[in-house]
Amino acid sequence: MAEAFVGTWNLKNSENFDEYMKALGVGFATRKIGSMTKPTTIISLDGDKMTVKTQSAVKNTELSFKLGEEFDETTADDRKVKSIVKVEDGKLVHIQKWDGKETSLVREVKDNALTLTLTLGDVVSTRHYEKAE
Repeated sequence: MAEAFVGTWNLKNSENFDEYMKALGVGFATRKIGSMTKPTTIISLDGDKMTVKTQSAVKNTELSFKLGEEFDETTADDRKVKSIVKVEDGKLVHIQKWDGKETSLVREVKDNALTLTLTLGDVVSTRHYEKAE
């Protein structure tokens, strides 16, 4: 099931991303840069180990983890979080917990498009990606 997410995904557009970053506590300057950046996400799978690389003009991140196992993550905005990623109902569900807070990053693939839905409390941001050829 996780194989559907494997590939190179280019960000096409975002909705409400600045509000989501604000809810996370990201500073003004970083939010402005984050809102203008169009990152590429590269997802690969080796057995039950998944790697998610995000590349942009501003910052590159790489995250490797086993599906269903909790791991320590330092986010792009430098939060230290406990994360777990599972496949649920055909979606890749990534939960981050820190300081009594929780956010979810849910990826869903339909045709050649990937939708990333970011949720923190009542703030929801949607980011749309297209698969690179």
